[in-house]
Parts: sequence; structure tokens; C-alpha cells
Amino acid sequence: MHLLLSGIVGSVAYGLAGPGSDTDRIGIFAAPTVAFHGLHPPRESVVTTDPDVTLHEARKWCRLALSANPTATELAWLPEECYETRTVFGERLVSIRSAFLSAPRVRDAYLGYASQQFRKLEARGDGTFSADVRRRTAKHARHLARLVHQGRKLYASGVLEIRLEDPQWFRTFGERVAGGELDAARALLAEAEQDFARVRTPLPDRPDEATVERWLLDVRAAHLPH
Repeated sequence: MHLLLSGIVGSVAYGLAGPGSDTDRIGIFAAPTVAFHGLHPPRESVVTTDPDVTLHEARKWCRLALSANPTATELAWLPEECYETRTVFGERLVSIRSAFLSAPRVRDAYLGYASQQFRKLEARGDGTFSADVRRRTAKHARHLARLVHQGRKLYASGVLEIRLEDPQWFRTFGERVAGGELDAARALLAEAEQDFARVRTPLPDRPDEATVERWLLDVRAAHLPH
């Protein structure tokens, strides 16, 4: 396994981390090219929970990023201080990060993930639950608000904002929803859907797969035996 790019993501990168927050890491690795020709292809992902690390093989990460998967995509847009591994191929990947973006996939992915968070909130009930459940509910609400915010900005500008300008707003929103104001989350999601429908986006209809393919083929060439 050759690590190409890795960094700290999640609440630490967003500026939302609290005293009990985990430190989540994600990375991209290249498996030896010849391994793809054997009986047992290399693993596409390696996930550990202590510590919380997710590593995707280069092709798997490209597929996720081309679908605008928010968790995968953010690795290419991190603040400088959040990167822990940056190889030549990692730097090159960051330089072509816009090639992975397309308007319909960004809209569908960010709204889709935000809607998932809302469904989790709906399942929580009316706010009369234990402190532990309330903390998790606040976390889901923060994620919903963060996904909506990042998705709208990415769709409108072509740039993914990782470090939130006003993290306290998201914390307050989470506590409001955890306290029973589910309508606030419903209204935020509805407003986001309207914004995606009316905003003119600089993003193309399709990602630039040719640029992504060149990067991936160069990775494969570099990891052939000498």
C-alpha cells in the first residue's frame, strides 16, 4: 500500500470539534498495479475505528469523488494544516479537484445526504429523550446544516468550503433541533432545495473524466514493478 494523500476530516476540519469529538482521518492509497491481475484483487477500502481512519484505493476514491460523495470529496479541499500526507500524486490530485465536480451530482449528493440526516432526526421523536440521544440528535442536526451549507456554496461557486466561517451557528442550530425544533431542520432542508433549483451554477453537467483518467493511469504506471 502506497499512501498518496491523507488528512484530518470531519468536525476538526469543519471547526465544529468539541471536547468529546473524535479525530477522523481519510486517505487515498495506490495498490501495486500487478495485484489487479491476480486471483484476489486488492481491497478497495481499509477502515479502522481506533483510531478512526478510512483509506480508499485510488480507483475507489475516484469513483466516490466523481459521484460527489461529500466525505470523499472533502479530502481534496482541506485547509493546508489538515493534510498529513501529501505526495507528488496527492498534490496533483488536489490540483485537478474541480475535474471531479458536476452540477447534478453535487446537488443530488449533498441534498441526498442532508435528507438522510433529516430522516434520522424525524426518527428521534419530539425531543423528550435522554442526554446521550440528545447529543446524537444535535450531531445529526449539525451535519444536516453543514451539508446544506457546503453543498449550496459548492453548487453556487465551484469551491468547497471545509472550515466553516461561523461554527457557533451550527452548534446552536444543533441544540435547537435536539431540543425539539424539528421544524427548523425541515425548513432549512426545504430552503436548500429551493436554492439548488434557482441558483445558476458554474459547475458543468458532467465531470471531466478524461483528466481523472490520466491521473489514475499515471498512478498505475508509477506502481508497476521496476
